[in-house]
Amino acid sequence: MTEPLRCTWPGQDPLYVAYHDHEWGVPERDDRALYEKLMLDGFQAGLSWITILRKRETFRTAFEGFQPEKVARYGEQDVVRLLADAGIIRHRGKIEGAIASARAYLDMREQGTPFSDYLWQFTDGRTIQNHWTGMKQVPTETAESQAMSKDLKKRGFKFCGPTICYAFMQAVGMVNDHMVECYRHTELS
Repeated sequence: MTEPLRCTWPGQDPLYVAYHDHEWGVPERDDRALYEKLMLDGFQAGLSWITILRKRETFRTAFEGFQPEKVARYGEQDVVRLLADAGIIRHRGKIEGAIASARAYLDMREQGTPFSDYLWQFTDGRTIQNHWTGMKQVPTETAESQAMSKDLKKRGFKFCGPTICYAFMQAVGMVNDHMVECYRHTELS
């Protein structure tokens, strides 16, 4: 049986291929899962996604399943604990940013704003269907990711610049950036 045509970016790494084939670009509407993904994208800043993907399970353990209610209560002892965990990205600013973002997430919820509804408003609640034929066509940010970034920062979220927001939008299916020849493009259209 021949391998299906897919985007070139996962290469041959089995973990990366599985992520591409089963997760990347699949529309996500779960509030907690969206918080986790946004935090992991923030930790990725300056690094490759495969680095984060390889550490994802350790991140989940270290951050108690990325439950915002728990992360929002973290104090200096938790920051020190996380800085000592070699299984995650040990960057004080990113760790403190995840805590601040959990608090901002809870503030939104207390105001009656579901995180999923809030995020998906930037694409009018639908997946933007792109039709790229080459990786060089894919933007690193868009007007939507710029607007999302600006508003998230205003609300107290950290490590959510427009490039991070666009990578997040790709990952959670707010945009379909699979190449047109990739079998997942059609499946997610």
